[in-house]
Amino acid sequence: MTELTTIEIIFAGCLFGLTAGISPGPLLTLVLTETIKHNRAAGIKIAVSPLIADLPIILLTYFLFSLFTDQKQMLSIISVAGGMYLAYLGYHTLRTKGFELGERIESPGSLFKGIIANFLNPHPFLFWATIGIPYIYKAREINLLAIILFLLFFYVFLIGSKILIAILAARSKSLLKKDIFIWILRFLGLTLIVFSLIFLYEGISYII
Repeated sequence: MTELTTIEIIFAGCLFGLTAGISPGPLLTLVLTETIKHNRAAGIKIAVSPLIADLPIILLTYFLFSLFTDQKQMLSIISVAGGMYLAYLGYHTLRTKGFELGERIESPGSLFKGIIANFLNPHPFLFWATIGIPYIYKAREINLLAIILFLLFFYVFLIGSKILIAILAARSKSLLKKDIFIWILRFLGLTLIVFSLIFLYEGISYII
């Protein structure tokens, strides 16, 4: 198993948070629809909803992971699954050509909508089960501060990028069709694929 440094843990948190923050999906759709239909504050409420919705997901996946007595075998399986999931995310991120708003949601309660959207979206569960929790275990081998920094930078970039998109969307509804956004997504897609190869390599190394 490859030991990571605190800097590598922080970089991973930044990358995963930024990718999750700007990639098209249910939560970003809600950020945009609430911003455009109501105002910037409504979009920001959606953006911060993962702080509430993700906590039970993280605790549940961490608890389930800790039940396995053969940690090395479990880490091997999860690392391979995480590598495949990252490759899938990277591929779809590379293929993104823009973002189309779907049907607008009329019901009030932006923060509540964001929490529900997170719970009904399988991606947070998949992320924490196959990528997030293994990284927390790797960070735990360094110290408690590394775990805190991973989570801190993940959510700073996740929520910060969504808030920035809400602010920009309130000013320009054509934001997500601009070339710079597409190129950022392509760069992140390539980086995710690199991480997927690292995960696959580590998954194999656990059992060698």
